[in-house]
Amino acid sequence: MKKLRILIADDHEMVRQGLRTVLENHPGWEVCGEAADGREALARTRQLKPDVVVMDISMPELNGLEATRQIARAHPSTHVVVLTVHDSEVLVRRVLEAGARGYVLKSDACRDVVAAIESVAANKPFFTTAISELLLQAFLKACEAGEQPRAPEPLTPREREIVQLLAEGKSNKEAAAVLGIGVRTVETHRSHTMQKLGLHNFSELVHYAMRNGITGG
Repeated sequence: MKKLRILIADDHEMVRQGLRTVLENHPGWEVCGEAADGREALARTRQLKPDVVVMDISMPELNGLEATRQIARAHPSTHVVVLTVHDSEVLVRRVLEAGARGYVLKSDACRDVVAAIESVAANKPFFTTAISELLLQAFLKACEAGEQPRAPEPLTPREREIVQLLAEGKSNKEAAAVLGIGVRTVETHRSHTMQKLGLHNFSELVHYAMRNGITGG
């Protein structure tokens, strides 16, 4: 019988080691690789073609939300389970829109991560109990108030990548090297992004990245 292959993406080595221990004790499962940031998670997914990626949201270089979005688009047969400390209803919505199939709080990981992987591997969604209650309350509240159309995502995937790299302290030249594009291209994206968002200086750009969960933290 084919083993279920799992990739662990988290920027904390102790978290990866703990997850590996739990998951490799499950019959029929193997941890085929690890990644310490979103960009490495993308590369490992392309290389290893795992069945499931357990993905932290807050990672440097490329955050887990953007990595999830790119994996869902390029590798639809790979299911993503998000593992995070954040229980924001807004973030849950963004994670689902990005294409993740499971959402587990790190505080519940010991209890729920195995069930989450089993569920998404069977093409079923999974949410930690606290997240299910959060979504239910948000749904009921929206029904009472009447659904309002939400504004579309203002940034393109490339713009989000550049914003994260710059907000994390990389220069235009360093960001260009990471992305394999020209410095002038980075400068152009940065300028267009700030105009699009109505930002006037770099400090405001950093604050935008922090407020919207773009920086790895």
